[in-house]
Amino acid sequence: MSAPDAGESPRDEWRRLNGLWPHLWAHRRRVAVALALLIAAKGATVLLPIVLKHIVDGLDADNRTALVLPVGLLLAYGGLRLASVLFGQLRDLVFGRVNERTMRRIALQVFEHLHALDLDFHLSRRTGGLSRDIERGLGGISFLLRFMLFNIIPTLLEISMVAGILLFYYSYWFAVIVLASVALYVALTAALTEWRTRHVRESNRLNSRANTRAVDSLLNHETVKYFGNERYEADHYDRELAAWEYALARSRQSLGVLNTAQALVIATAVTAMMLLAGQRVVAGAMTVGDLVMVNAYMLQLFIPLNFLGFVYRELKKSLADTARMFRLLDARPAIHDAPDARPLAATRPRVAFEHVAFGYDGARRILDDVNLTIEPGRKLAVVGASGAGKSTLARLLFRFYDVDAGRITVDGIDIRELTLDSLRDAIGVVPQDTVLFNDTIEYNIAYGDPEADADAVARAASLAHLDDLIGRLPDGLATQVGERGLKLSGGEKQRIAIARAMLKNPAILVFDEATASLDSHAEGAITGALAELAADHTTLVIAHRLSTVVDADEILVLDEGRVIERGTHAGLLAADGAYAAMWRLQQRRGAVTTAS
Repeated sequence: MSAPDAGESPRDEWRRLNGLWPHLWAHRRRVAVALALLIAAKGATVLLPIVLKHIVDGLDADNRTALVLPVGLLLAYGGLRLASVLFGQLRDLVFGRVNERTMRRIALQVFEHLHALDLDFHLSRRTGGLSRDIERGLGGISFLLRFMLFNIIPTLLEISMVAGILLFYYSYWFAVIVLASVALYVALTAALTEWRTRHVRESNRLNSRANTRAVDSLLNHETVKYFGNERYEADHYDRELAAWEYALARSRQSLGVLNTAQALVIATAVTAMMLLAGQRVVAGAMTVGDLVMVNAYMLQLFIPLNFLGFVYRELKKSLADTARMFRLLDARPAIHDAPDARPLAATRPRVAFEHVAFGYDGARRILDDVNLTIEPGRKLAVVGASGAGKSTLARLLFRFYDVDAGRITVDGIDIRELTLDSLRDAIGVVPQDTVLFNDTIEYNIAYGDPEADADAVARAASLAHLDDLIGRLPDGLATQVGERGLKLSGGEKQRIAIARAMLKNPAILVFDEATASLDSHAEGAITGALAELAADHTTLVIAHRLSTVVDADEILVLDEGRVIERGTHAGLLAADGAYAAMWRLQQRRGAVTTAS
C-alpha cells in the first residue's frame, strides 16, 4: 500500500481541495441561489452609503423645505439594512444544507475508504490519530466553505463594488486609495500573522511543557517527599514558567505590532480619503453627503478586514487539516479485487494451502512451503509454539495479506480470483481476543447477521451456552457490555463470539486460539460450544492448547513456518515426535496447576 507524502506545499494543499468540487456540484442549484443571495446582501450593504449621502444632502440647511425626500430616504435606508440582514440569513439557510451534506458525505467517503484499506495500514496507524484527522478535516471543510464563500469572496466583491462606485461618482484617485490601502492591509496582515504565529506556537509549546512538568511532579509527590526535593521541583517548575512568560510576552507584543500596523494603514487610508474629499467639498465639486458617503465606505470596508488576521491563520490551519484528511483517500489498499474476480458460491468448500510461502516485511519468512488441505465438513488443527506462523494462516485465508509464493484455493479456485466480499462472507472467525462493541449483548451477537430477527439471536445465544449468563443479568440480552466488553469475563466474551459466528453460519470456520486465555473450567464449556459450531463445517483450528484439538480429523505441527508433523492425535502420540513432547509438557503443567 502506498502511503501519501505527509510534507506538502501550500499549492498541493490547495490542489487537494478539488475533492470538494464534486460535492458542491451535486448541490449546484443551492450554491447558485446562495451566491445570488450573497450578491443581493452585499448589494444592499453597498447601497447604504449612497442613500446616507442623499439623506445628509436632503437635510442640508438649504433644503429644509423638502422634508418628504429625507423621510423616504430614511425608510429606504432602514429597508436596505433589513434587506442586507435578511438576504444574509436566507443565504445561510440555503447554504447550510450544502455545508452539512458535504461534511456528511465526505466523512462517509473517508470512513468507507478506511474500512476498505488493508490490515497493514491500520496496524501502522494510531486509531486516535485517524479519528482526529477526520474530525479536524471536517472542521476545516466547514471553515473553508463558510469563510471562503461568506467572508473572503463577499469582501473581495464589496471592495470591487466600492472601488467601481467611487470611480463612477468621483475621481479615480478614490478608487486607487481604496485598492492600494486594501492591498497593503492584506499584505501586512499576512506577513505579520506568519511572524506572530511562530510566537503563539512557541508560547503554547512552553505552556504544555510547564504543565507536563507540574503534573509529573505532583503524580510523583511521594518520591519528591522521600528525597526532600520540594524546593528543587518548585525551582524547576519556575524556570519552565519563566520561559513561558517570556514567550507569552513576545506573543502579546507581536499582537500589538499587528494591531498597530493595521490601524496605521486604516488611519492613513481614511485620512487620505477625507483630505481628498474635504478638498473637493470646499471646492464645490462634492457635497457634505459625498464626504459622509466616502467615509462610510472606508469604515464599511475595513470592519470585515479587522478579522483578516484570524481568518488568515484559521484558513491556513483549515487548509492543512482538510488536506491531511483528503490524503487518507490517497492511500490505496494492497489487497483488492482482481478485475475479473468472481463471487464464491460454495456451501461445503474444500480449502487448500499449496506450497505457501509468506513474510510480513520480506526480510524474514513466516511460512515456508506450507501444504494443507481441509476437506468439506472436516476439522484440521494447526499447533505449534508462539511465533511458528499459526495465526498467519488465518490472516492469509481471510486475505488480509496475499501469499508471496504458492496459492490458497477454495474448491480449487485461487482466492485471489474471488471477490473479497464473497470470500470473507464465507468465513467465520472466533478470535483469541474477542473485542466487543460498547453496546448490548444482543447487538454484539446480531453483528454476525445484522438482518437476523430476535428469535435467531436468542437461538444463537442458547447454542453458545449463554442462557445461564443472560438469565442472571437483570437486563438479559439488553445488558450493556461496556467498552471493549470489559464488563464481561473472558469466557463470556468468547461465548458471545461463538454465538456471533453461529448466527453468521459461514461455510468455513476459523478458531484462532479461541481458548488460549481461558482457565480450565471456562475452556471446558467453550470447547463443547466450539465442537457444536464446527459440526458439518469446513473448520481450521489454530491452537496452543493441545487438549482442544484431540478430536480434529488431522493435526499439523508447525515450527518456524514449516510443517514438521501431521496426523491424528493418536497417531502423533504414537510417533513420539514434537507433538508428543508438547503433549507431555502440557500434561505436566496441567497436573502442577491442578495440584497447586
